[in-house]
Amino acid sequence: MKRLGLPFVGLLLVSPALLSAQPAAPEGMTHVDFEGSPALLLRNDRIELTMLPKGGAFVNLTLRDDATRMSPLWNPARIARETGKKPRPAGGGHFVCVDGFGEVSPEEKAAGLPGHGEAHREPWAITESEKKGGTLSVSFLAELPLVQERFRRTVRMVDGESVVYVESSLESLLGFDRPVFWAEHATIGSPFLDPGKTVVDVSARQSKTRTHIDEEGPYPHRLKDFVEFTWPNAPGEDGKTIDLRVAPLQPNSLDHTTSLMDPERRLVFVTALHTERQLLLGYVFNREEFPWLQCWDNYAPDGDMARGLEFSTQPFDVPRREVLDKGKLFGTSVFRWLPARTTIQSRFLFFYTKVPAGFTRVDDVTLKDGKLLVTDSRAGKTVQLAASRGL
Repeated sequence: MKRLGLPFVGLLLVSPALLSAQPAAPEGMTHVDFEGSPALLLRNDRIELTMLPKGGAFVNLTLRDDATRMSPLWNPARIARETGKKPRPAGGGHFVCVDGFGEVSPEEKAAGLPGHGEAHREPWAITESEKKGGTLSVSFLAELPLVQERFRRTVRMVDGESVVYVESSLESLLGFDRPVFWAEHATIGSPFLDPGKTVVDVSARQSKTRTHIDEEGPYPHRLKDFVEFTWPNAPGEDGKTIDLRVAPLQPNSLDHTTSLMDPERRLVFVTALHTERQLLLGYVFNREEFPWLQCWDNYAPDGDMARGLEFSTQPFDVPRREVLDKGKLFGTSVFRWLPARTTIQSRFLFFYTKVPAGFTRVDDVTLKDGKLLVTDSRAGKTVQLAASRGL
């Protein structure tokens, strides 16, 4: 399976000149080491978020009052260490794929273009950082030389809130309109991703499995190839229906699905809940910017598990020519236009919180009047979180 070639973010070598050019760290931002690589720790009184300055990946997220310090984010370096596999560098977690999502063509590869775009490989310079009025704000710039684009991202955390706000822009340096391909490769991993205990909910119904023709993988596929279904009930290879919400009790499979986010909503969501530990991770984003949600379900039998919750401009992570050749799916576009010498933007937020006992699913997430409401209708329970900045 091609996903095995997923590039991980490596060690950042920072020149003295670049270090001296960085702004002084404000309250709530600290330079730290993460899995042997330089990193930034961003914090408020509720949560702590660790980022890599090369590629900008969010690699660790914890609640400050959680004694276990469990992070929901995929940490391939730690998993490799604990399962006795070949050491892996820091990376994984949530990284951005722009401009490009998936493998590249032979010509692009020869030209040096990496899979999943350049942004997750390039150094991100801090352009501004401050703590003002209870809000920590850190802005980054990454130059993308091969595609001739500039990527900017600002990350904000507000005191008293278990929410991270992310605002991004992509600027074209070329004089013609072109399609661009952009994904937020959010990925959860073990031990948060726990067989039979971790469930994923999304605001989607129309879904489709990926074809695995001519692909080789280390584990069998549970799902039929390239078949439409209604989330979360997917068609299994054995003819049975599989509930994709829950991580399988006996992990030994590798599958990939796409879901069209609800077209009747402006803001859509995906959540991952550990029902036993009562820990909930959630993303809220604009459906117009990211109409697709891809789930990469890598359920290794040795505990090396990862599940992608990848919201994107395209239904599957394949080379750009293949995306364009296949065209629309479910009548929906599969790319975004980036006009000549113009900038497009995106905004999303993610939250991490404890939920009450008996909270077993997420039926809805709404954002209104500075509040996030997360509802388990069957249990009759709602979690309310402060979210003052909105989207």
